[in-house]
Amino acid sequence: MTLYYKKLQDKRKESSTKGMWYGRAVHIETVDINDLADEMEQNCTVKRADILAVVSELVITMKRHLQASHSVKIDRLGTFKLGINTTPAESVEKFTTSENVKNIHVLFQPETKIGKNNTRSRALINGCKVAELPKSTTAGSNAPQQ
Repeated sequence: MTLYYKKLQDKRKESSTKGMWYGRAVHIETVDINDLADEMEQNCTVKRADILAVVSELVITMKRHLQASHSVKIDRLGTFKLGINTTPAESVEKFTTSENVKNIHVLFQPETKIGKNNTRSRALINGCKVAELPKSTTAGSNAPQQ
């Protein structure tokens, strides 16, 4: 499988990297839970309805644990936890949730395995190839065949 990118130029007026080029990942299709369940049903003996039921309950259970300040580790996938963005307060007494907590977000760390020779492989990333998106392909269309 290949992760595609396109080249973009930094055109921000005040940027220290103005005029320089960088790559940005391009996502050419969205796969939803129904698509995944259909594919998974073809690859194993579990029925689509059972897959959807388990994944639906996983989301509800993960939400409950994340909101209880737990991290959730899923073997061979990684660890999820909640993080917050805050603004500073002049003193510890002036720091309040309502004034200083600005955002709650989900953090994900892929599982990392350390193999022989201290080589590291990360779930979901290991083995991924990167290539420039062909000019004839646009977001929302099917990827070039490999």
